[in-house]
Amino acid sequence: MALLAGIVVVVMYIEGMLTPSLPTIQVDFGVDTAQVSLILSAYAAAGVALSPVVGKLGDIYGKRRVLVGVMLGYAAAVSVTGFSPNFTFMVAARTVQGIGLTIMPLGMALMRDEFPRELIPRAQGLLSAMFGIGFVISLPLGSFVSQNYGWRVTYHSAIPFVVLLAILLVLFTRESAYRRPDTKVDYVGAAFLGGALAGIVTALSQGQVWGWTSFATLGFLAAGVLLFVPFALYESWWKRRQREPIVDGKLLRERNVLVTNVVLTVVGLGMYLALFSLIYQFEYPPASGGYNGSFPTFNILDAGLYIVPLALGMIVFAVAVSFFVARVGVKPFAIAGSVVTALGFYLISIATTLDQALLYETVIGAGIALLNASIINLLVLTVDPKDMSQATAMNNVFRNVGGSVGAPIAGSLLATYVLTAGPLAGLPAHVAFQYAFWMAAIVTLIAGVAVLFGHEVLGRWRHPRFAHLPTMPGAPKPEPSAPVPAPPMPLPGEIPTPR
Repeated sequence: MALLAGIVVVVMYIEGMLTPSLPTIQVDFGVDTAQVSLILSAYAAAGVALSPVVGKLGDIYGKRRVLVGVMLGYAAAVSVTGFSPNFTFMVAARTVQGIGLTIMPLGMALMRDEFPRELIPRAQGLLSAMFGIGFVISLPLGSFVSQNYGWRVTYHSAIPFVVLLAILLVLFTRESAYRRPDTKVDYVGAAFLGGALAGIVTALSQGQVWGWTSFATLGFLAAGVLLFVPFALYESWWKRRQREPIVDGKLLRERNVLVTNVVLTVVGLGMYLALFSLIYQFEYPPASGGYNGSFPTFNILDAGLYIVPLALGMIVFAVAVSFFVARVGVKPFAIAGSVVTALGFYLISIATTLDQALLYETVIGAGIALLNASIINLLVLTVDPKDMSQATAMNNVFRNVGGSVGAPIAGSLLATYVLTAGPLAGLPAHVAFQYAFWMAAIVTLIAGVAVLFGHEVLGRWRHPRFAHLPTMPGAPKPEPSAPVPAPPMPLPGEIPTPR
């Protein structure tokens, strides 16, 4: 648990520290805005494309073994990125670094196998809290280091921690008890799927810079969509040969898996839409951001510091959820989280002072924690251990696709609704931020509605299918009238590894 928590914090620090440094990187390498944004989209596209492949490899060869390989590759990419001699080298290094997006799905799958079932909800909540801690560290500290010592130092400062965690992972983690060594990896199908996802994510993440109707944006989007045709045809042929496809359609149609994927896609969209808007709102002058003139315009470091209340709300409430979700259930916390988050988005859209904005940020962070720390249990307590890496990896794909959509939407709103007169002409108008927050509130409420369609896996009202799962000490027992099925028998191909 300590190692996984440390990995989350370090990865969040590395990725969070980079965003404020993009203007400096642009000047250092002499590139334009469209080119420098490739640093972010190359990472996202590579990570999304690799997630299904790495997840499948984890189910076949062992989650620990694959996680160690991924961590070593990530450490190597991080180590060389700070020494990039030119822009092309940096984009290539960031592409390799995209494998870091597969670390958390593998870690969650390994934790699900190693932890007693009754402790899994608590562990998931604590892991969600680590995202908040990483966020708290990355924005202010990364902004401070970049502003005072340069963006390369931010990478150099992270290298010892990444290498140390990779070594500790090799020495102290145990392999999962569930592997499927007889399954063959569908590399051709993986290439089709990876190319399709990479094309779509690249188009979504670059659309704001390239232009939504530009040849490049439409070309990448069309290529990504069209690649799903040969992917579907090849997967049908592969399945007829009695082999498992890279993505199990039956697994994705599982109700709780489908609900989790839909919810986290929508939440990712709303969260990134709102975060992108918040950063810019804190950096722009008060007249543009919509506050009164009682405080001055902020710089990058100030903007990073004023996002901290959101992260603190995530930390506190994610830990609280981890202690109570087994007793209360997933759905009550997830639905409450969607309502609280939507309320926070609405309140911050009408904030007129800095104090109000910081308070409402905390409300948003609390709602996100309630939703994220609880909903992931629908997936990890439903999926068979033999498919856990694949399921969490695909969930990671959906989450990142949602995030890739959210930031460009916010950017488009800020570019469309601008002030047309006065000294601030050309800057986003306050209504642009309001529209972004209102959209985030609406999609978050949609996520809460989607939660209703899931089968409860914890608490008093859990579905009979999950009545055999043990509960936390002191948790209420299932209703006596509910039939209690026997625990599922091991499936063919499930090979427990001797401890």
